[in-house]
Amino acid sequence: MKKINIDYNIIAQWTLEELKQNYQVNDQGYTTEAAEIIRQTHGSNKIEGSKKTPLWLTILKAYITPFTLILILLAMISFVTEYVMVPTSERDLLTVIIIVVLVLISGTMTLMQSVQSNQAAEKLQSMVNVTTAVKRDGTFQEIPMEDVVLGDRIRLSAGDMIPADLRLITTKDLFISQASLTGESYPVEKKANTIIEKEDVATNHPNLAFMGSNVVSGSAEGIVIATGQTTLFGQIATDVTATPPLTSFEIGINKTSLLLIRFMAVMAPLVILINGMTKGDWLQALLFGLSVAVGLTPEMLPMIVTSNLVKGSKTMAKEGTIIKNLNSIQNFGAIDVLCTDKTGTLTQDKIVLEYHLNLEGETDNRVLRHAFLNSFYQTGLKNLMDRAIIEAAEKELDTQQISYEKVDEIPFDFVRRRMSVVVQDTFGKTQMITKGAIEEMLEVSTLVDYKGAILELNQTMKEKILAVVTALNNEGFRVIGVAQKTNPSTIDEFSIKDEADMVLIGYLAFLDPPKDSTAEALRALKDHQVDVKVLTGDNALVTQAVCQQVGIKANKYLSGEAITTMTKEELAMAVEDYSIFVKLSPTQKADITNLLKANGHVVGFMGDGINDAPAMHAADVGISVDTAVDIAKESADVILLEKDLMVLEKGIIAGRNIFGNIMKYIKITTSSNFGNMFSVLIASIFLPFLPMLPIQLLALNLIYDLACMAIPWDKMDDEYIREPKKWDASSISRFMIWFGPVSSLFDLVIFILMYFVIAPAVMGGSYTQLAEPQQALFASLFHTGWFVLSLWSQTLVLYGLRTNKLPFIESNPSFLFILITSLGLIVGSILPYTPIGEGIGLIPLPGTYWLWMIIIIILYLALVTFVKRIYIMRYGDLL
Repeated sequence: MKKINIDYNIIAQWTLEELKQNYQVNDQGYTTEAAEIIRQTHGSNKIEGSKKTPLWLTILKAYITPFTLILILLAMISFVTEYVMVPTSERDLLTVIIIVVLVLISGTMTLMQSVQSNQAAEKLQSMVNVTTAVKRDGTFQEIPMEDVVLGDRIRLSAGDMIPADLRLITTKDLFISQASLTGESYPVEKKANTIIEKEDVATNHPNLAFMGSNVVSGSAEGIVIATGQTTLFGQIATDVTATPPLTSFEIGINKTSLLLIRFMAVMAPLVILINGMTKGDWLQALLFGLSVAVGLTPEMLPMIVTSNLVKGSKTMAKEGTIIKNLNSIQNFGAIDVLCTDKTGTLTQDKIVLEYHLNLEGETDNRVLRHAFLNSFYQTGLKNLMDRAIIEAAEKELDTQQISYEKVDEIPFDFVRRRMSVVVQDTFGKTQMITKGAIEEMLEVSTLVDYKGAILELNQTMKEKILAVVTALNNEGFRVIGVAQKTNPSTIDEFSIKDEADMVLIGYLAFLDPPKDSTAEALRALKDHQVDVKVLTGDNALVTQAVCQQVGIKANKYLSGEAITTMTKEELAMAVEDYSIFVKLSPTQKADITNLLKANGHVVGFMGDGINDAPAMHAADVGISVDTAVDIAKESADVILLEKDLMVLEKGIIAGRNIFGNIMKYIKITTSSNFGNMFSVLIASIFLPFLPMLPIQLLALNLIYDLACMAIPWDKMDDEYIREPKKWDASSISRFMIWFGPVSSLFDLVIFILMYFVIAPAVMGGSYTQLAEPQQALFASLFHTGWFVLSLWSQTLVLYGLRTNKLPFIESNPSFLFILITSLGLIVGSILPYTPIGEGIGLIPLPGTYWLWMIIIIILYLALVTFVKRIYIMRYGDLL
């Protein structure tokens, strides 16, 4: 196939023969081999903006973060001050090595988790395939959208996404939403045979359809005229960087990073200034200040966040929940209002046709026969009711003997709420058969078939019909009407206006019983403070009947008709008061979702139909299922492999657990670091030597950070995950201010004990009384004492602040958490007795130290618990 320049004005004016000739269209569709040749020549049907991140960029992002950049800068300064600027005999690279190790550990762990995350996301998303109907080898086949090639013949029906740019060759009442391209709220009608000579805006051509839009109603066939990057959508994606907006979670992480960097920018220079002025050694003060900066840097933050998200996505996948975007997990856990459709979510998604009745309320196979013709011959999206009708007809009628030819159809849409099929029998007699919601069927019917006679549909007859329907609705049946008209208007000219003066012949009563798990799932969601609201296009009586059975308050409802009369302010109040919304249009579902968000809720919307797509796009978290229509799956952030609220509840719990572990690391680590550095500041003023050597501070930070790698595998208390969790950046600084000084208080206690009690007892006198060599040992003993106590207090406070409860008595951490943190304590405690410890200036501690340390740690944890109780009483929660 030759290269074709995409001029939409020219292509829109081509005749069908010119189109086929230019694109070498085969009426039987390409063979698989021919399609592959075209794809190799013109490329796959993919948008470049959706390409996965290259490995080199993933590596760069893993190792280059605001925190690692600071560490790298500190390493470079240490290299100059401790290696380049000192005599050969005094050169020491240990500080540089420790900083580089910190960067490598953080970056490598983040890289591993990121690669694993990308692989997991690709694997999970491959389970959710968006396909399109393409004619290949003589028959229409469902193939992945990316396999579509130029010249392919595409068949479209309601719910389909447009897989590429198309020149339409046949259409039937085709309405397409082009909102993603034009921003227009309302669908536009497309007609294959309508040609406009020239349009400044390509999307205005009625015989062209474009990738990125979707079919709202109707059916069509078209020829692919552009794929991938050459489509109109692809050109827009090239011009505009398709960067999704930051979630509240990402914004929170960025704010926290900036907060810590600003804090470090103040504290580190202050420490350098104080130590330089009080000790007189400005180079040593500089090195110590740099070490303080490293100590304030939570370099494991990217790794902890990524590990939590990856682990959480895998956990949720095991529960049947696919996360399309890892950063949406926090919003998933923050949901406090879940909006859901009724059919298939609250109910079994297995609709059964229980009754096919004439207007007298008696079983009538003629009604079933007409319904079968309508459902069987329509080419739109066959819903569950269509399938139930066909299944019932195949059981009760000899469908093989029903010989008709479809003449035309008027597809379903969400305004008319009905659909029509025109069929012709072997004698040439034509019939229009229409089925739809009973109120809408009464609007287009003027006659009724009652007791064998054709009568006028008067008010009395309407009341009789509605009484039967109401009685069935009250029993939980969904009822639709069936009407027919013999020999309607001229063939090939049928339209919506022909749905008039029809004869109503009967009812179809469907039963979609609630799932066994629905009531239990709703109770579980309520326990986790998620308010469930039902937004449906179904009528009030059926919806109320189902809601009553599953435990949703059904004493009142709000209808779509009533909503049209309300102001925005009135509706904003009403969405809080009502749990059931019935007979809604797709736009009204989206409006309710937006108003709930405006009222301060985090809203999840669960749906699977094209009518749910606008609301899913509007929601904080769009939730769909793998059996949903294409546009619903594309609009979703989360895909459920089972359409079950119980699965959703498990996903919400997993999201909250992930969020809790991330906050655990951020809050506890920042408060500990703040406390330590505050202690350093005070000690620097009063001590005649540095409270800890720079290299020791770095070693302490390394051991503690490695212990923190256990946090993603910890668990949250049941009480924590019962409440929706929103990111609150102010709570982090508040947590630091409350708990940082508590650790500083006990740092000062150990300072006093080491300086005035333990070190003088070991060295045989106070610091000022000793000779210079003994003073050096005195300082080493002091450094070691604070090193060990600081490690124990920082690590054990993880246990105290990981839960609102009493650790080990009311709440137990995970085994892995205990194992890794215990290893960190063991390594740090024996380090002073090893050559490595000696190399960084640590010395063995006397036996009396350990007794004092145990007492201090117990008192410290007791005070932390006391302060924690007050904090919880004041602010309601810890993490």
